[in-house]
Amino acid sequence: MPGFGDIAPPSQGRLSAAEALRLGVDAPLLELGARADARRRELHPGGVVTYIVDRNVNPTNVCITDCDFCSFYARPEDEARAYVQSTDEVLARVGACVEAGGVQILMQGGHHPRLRLDWYEELLRAIKDAYPGVWLHALSPPEIHHIAKLEKRPVGHVLDRLIEAGLGSVPGGGAEILVDRVRRVISRKKLSSDEWLDVMRQAHLRGLSGSATMMFGHVETAEERVEHLEKLRALQDETGGFTAFACWTLQPTHEMADLPRRTHAFYLRWNAISRLMLDNIPSIQASFVTQGIGVAQISLSMGVNDMGGGMMEENVVSAAGTSELVDLAELERHVLAAGFLPRRRDTHYKVIDERPLEPSDAERAVMERRPADAERVPGPKAVAELLKSQHPLEAAAGA
Repeated sequence: MPGFGDIAPPSQGRLSAAEALRLGVDAPLLELGARADARRRELHPGGVVTYIVDRNVNPTNVCITDCDFCSFYARPEDEARAYVQSTDEVLARVGACVEAGGVQILMQGGHHPRLRLDWYEELLRAIKDAYPGVWLHALSPPEIHHIAKLEKRPVGHVLDRLIEAGLGSVPGGGAEILVDRVRRVISRKKLSSDEWLDVMRQAHLRGLSGSATMMFGHVETAEERVEHLEKLRALQDETGGFTAFACWTLQPTHEMADLPRRTHAFYLRWNAISRLMLDNIPSIQASFVTQGIGVAQISLSMGVNDMGGGMMEENVVSAAGTSELVDLAELERHVLAAGFLPRRRDTHYKVIDERPLEPSDAERAVMERRPADAERVPGPKAVAELLKSQHPLEAAAGA
């Protein structure tokens, strides 16, 4: 198992599901943020905020799962939109990432009904042959499960062959909410909650680390959000294979457009609860691609210690009309202005930046412009701006 050594237990004890639900409904946002920030400082006391330079490669958008929330996919018969990238096209994208200093390829795509295991093996091998130093963080649990169904072979067999071809770790996409009632509504053709967890379990047992995710703010209840977090925490207790957790709210621009758009405060609330609930997962990522760089900046003072990927390309979220990519200089400026030190990392959250872990004079000057605040919690004015557009139900109960 990968494992992450001894993760210090929370000083206030493990958060129960009942307490997580109470905080999600009743806790004032600033107090909740302060508590999550305290846990972040227990795990990451140095004040360094990490990020990775990577590229999101989507080799195909052809998919037969018809998830209600997805604007990215195309049906196989949709000749105008459906695509499968050639190996040369994928290699060109990978090469541009490596040339720009990227160290990771995040590769995910649709559930193509005719792309078999050997197609993915050949693609992974071609990437590793051309760029042996690049890390392949590729194929989410639903994709691996889909390939196993096509091959009529166990998930473990598929993983073994993908590992031999160059797979390095498994991204946590497709989790949505790990409650089957919710999945029957929004992603009824996709794998079940237990199947998603088992793919990750099988990956962890083979030495692959992975990330965990939650897409929320649609048809799920607060109780179901907590249940999702409980399941992730239980698997992490068992395997220790998750490096990080990231969550984001549904972006209902096209599909599911009748749902109310959740506020930034709603995201910050449940992101903070995630930091408290997932006491055994080392890192929590901001989601600036969906929430915007300003909200991601605030989240650094409410439990988050990583800004995710400084991606060169993003196609899935942008298909729904929401995309907040920023260049690396801007990302670093926002981290510094929040009072933290930005440094590059690898897939396993090891700092690989050539710069020292002490701020330069120029970095310190930016960091010290921030008003002194021992708790590092964003001030009431910043959060008040977010609360102005609060949905009435959320304002009343933090739903």
